[in-house]
Amino acid sequence: MSTYDSDGFLSAYDKVMAKWPADREATETDTPYGTTYVHVCGPRDGRPLVLLPGGGGATSASWYAQAGELARTHRVHAVDLVGAPGRSARTGDRPLRTVADLTAWLNALLDGLGLESADVGGHSYGAWIALHHALHAPARVRRLFLLDPTGCFAGFKAAYLLKALPVLLRPSPRRVRAFLEWETGGAPLDPDWLRLQEAAAGFPSAKPVTGPRPAPEALRGLDVPVLLLLAGSSRTHDTYAVADRAAELLPRAETEILGDLSHHALPQSAPDDLARRLSDFLSG
Repeated sequence: MSTYDSDGFLSAYDKVMAKWPADREATETDTPYGTTYVHVCGPRDGRPLVLLPGGGGATSASWYAQAGELARTHRVHAVDLVGAPGRSARTGDRPLRTVADLTAWLNALLDGLGLESADVGGHSYGAWIALHHALHAPARVRRLFLLDPTGCFAGFKAAYLLKALPVLLRPSPRRVRAFLEWETGGAPLDPDWLRLQEAAAGFPSAKPVTGPRPAPEALRGLDVPVLLLLAGSSRTHDTYAVADRAAELLPRAETEILGDLSHHALPQSAPDDLARRLSDFLSG
């Protein structure tokens, strides 16, 4: 079993956060489920945008490659999930156990940030949370983007689950690196970002909230503009099955498949035009 190094994790976290825009601020917001740590940048009068990271070792730091472009027009709020790696803390008196808890947590976070509504985006597990929140509280979500979402429109590939299992059961930096190198096909990865993923191995995380895919009838009734960006080389799920299912269910969705990118390469090593694609959609 890996021995978690708190100082090493925070050092790696801060090194990636140094890649963010210089005007970045940090704030902590109390919710019934814990204290949520949020990085904020961009014009104070910009339209609010809330970014949710993926699961595993992902944190708000993972948005560093997109934050500068998005903060040109938006007030960006990048969140560390409560109970997951990052600087958020489980200080509340209510544990996160269900999808309803997740949506209540996000509602409480928006209240604490003073945001009546916001554009919302997420990657992977964060996209699953964002989609459930849009279904639960559509009035609070102006526009929604989903980067290679998991658990929303299709299941995981069996090969992916088999490769991920050792990392989940006995996490270690070596196993995290090997898994990411496999899923990304050996593509160049930012060494600071990769070090942060390794440093998160063994983080004392709470069991993540999981649940079924959103109900088809709920998705068909979602009256929110959605941008679905899928990794063309994702080993997580069948990209084209996800695209077809989303097109069938979401009435206001735009879908685009991003070339040779893998699931875990998003959003930190995405093409330069990804942020512009996101900005164009969010400014609509």
